[in-house]
Amino acid sequence: MGNIYQEILLLLHGVWRRRWLALAVTWAVCLVGWVVVSMIPNRYESQARIFVQMQTLLPDKIGVAPNSRQRDVDRVKRTLTSTVNLEKVVRGTDLRNTVSTNEEVAGLASGLRNSIKIVEQQENLFEISARVGLGGMSDAENSKLSKAIVQKMIDIFVEDNLSGDRQETSQSLKFLDQQIAQKEEQLRASEARRVEFERNSLGLLPGVGSVQTRMESARSELNQIDSSLMAAQGSLAAINGQMGGIAPSVAGANTGDGRVAALEGQIADAQSRGWTDSHPDMQALKAQLARARAAASRGGGGGYASPNPAFTSLRAMAAEKQATVAALSARRAQLQAELGQISARQIEQPGVAAEQDRLTRDYEAVKIQYDKLLADREEIRLQGQLASSTDAVIFRVLDPPSSPRNAVTPDRPMLMTGVLVVGLLAGIGSAFALSQLQSGYPTVQKLAQATGLPVIGAISQVATPAAKQVAKRRNKLFAGSLAALGGLYALLLVVDMIQRSGVA
Repeated sequence: MGNIYQEILLLLHGVWRRRWLALAVTWAVCLVGWVVVSMIPNRYESQARIFVQMQTLLPDKIGVAPNSRQRDVDRVKRTLTSTVNLEKVVRGTDLRNTVSTNEEVAGLASGLRNSIKIVEQQENLFEISARVGLGGMSDAENSKLSKAIVQKMIDIFVEDNLSGDRQETSQSLKFLDQQIAQKEEQLRASEARRVEFERNSLGLLPGVGSVQTRMESARSELNQIDSSLMAAQGSLAAINGQMGGIAPSVAGANTGDGRVAALEGQIADAQSRGWTDSHPDMQALKAQLARARAAASRGGGGGYASPNPAFTSLRAMAAEKQATVAALSARRAQLQAELGQISARQIEQPGVAAEQDRLTRDYEAVKIQYDKLLADREEIRLQGQLASSTDAVIFRVLDPPSSPRNAVTPDRPMLMTGVLVVGLLAGIGSAFALSQLQSGYPTVQKLAQATGLPVIGAISQVATPAAKQVAKRRNKLFAGSLAALGGLYALLLVVDMIQRSGVA
């Protein structure tokens, strides 16, 4: 333990003997370091918070997805620090006074990219901050400039979401109108070619689409007609069977005068319904009336025969079914003839079907594109009306850009203290290194240990009064130099504090 203590004392003695070297190195390191620290410009940070409120009710009602607005906000947030927007910031603030060419504007805008941050703190809440510290400006100017940059970023944020959306909507509608006009011309030409081809080659098969599709549609209709025809023929046969077992007329027991009165009543009723004398039923009634009057004049009082109502009803139903059977038979014969004609043309000209399929595909492809363009134009038009007629996106500045009074970087007191500590360590280290390079020995034991020979004795240094006075003055000068170093350190801290407090 004693040896370690003695070694420490020897090291401190070696450093003390070279204290002037240590003091010089400390002063040199501190002066250089403090000059470098003082040249670092203060950086001031301004912050602002904005709230973006999305319209969520109206878009759902008109079919415009609200998440498209959120995508627009995210896109603007990502592109807000683009070169174009940063150049707007340079030209819209006092930074324009520091540049004169477009190249300088681009260079300064590139430097601002790392100084501006946009952070989404929570949903729809954004924080915009800017740190500025230009060497050619004072602290007050840098503080005001940071606030101006944040304000300009807010203006760009709003502009890109409002006027930018309207401009984009107008351009999109103009482009879609051009595309729709082109597709409409193509659709009209394709439809004309298809109609001309069908008129010349395909006949009049029902339906739309390819030859096979239309033939399948015709065969399906033919099967339905066959089923309906069989049902109508069966009903007609059943009605005819019923008519065979029913008498066409029934015998009556009225006298001749009664018969005449009954027929006259029927004629009067028919005339009240608007029947004319040329109506077949009216003519039949008048003929029966004439016969009844002749029989009554002859004194006939026997009975007479009247039409059977059941037979008359069945006869009307039979006529209706007969007409249905005739119409179904005619349509069946027409479809069979057209199918036979198309089948014959396919056998004679096998390329007709392929050509018709190609024309149909071309027409349908153009039609799909045309319909999609129309839908896109309507959606974009609705979005544009929503943005211009309502507040689809509401920007609210919760915290306006702050006016920073204290610099965020650099921390000069900490840096100056670090420079002082480094200077002291450098001075002590240089003195220690030089003491290790000495060629002498501080003690008798070190000499004996180094040579391996016994040391007879040593002569101590005797200081005269004059030498002691000189040593005392040198120690005072050394202490004064150290105190001056500390005073300079304290003065720099006070100056930095005054500069910080002077920012408006």
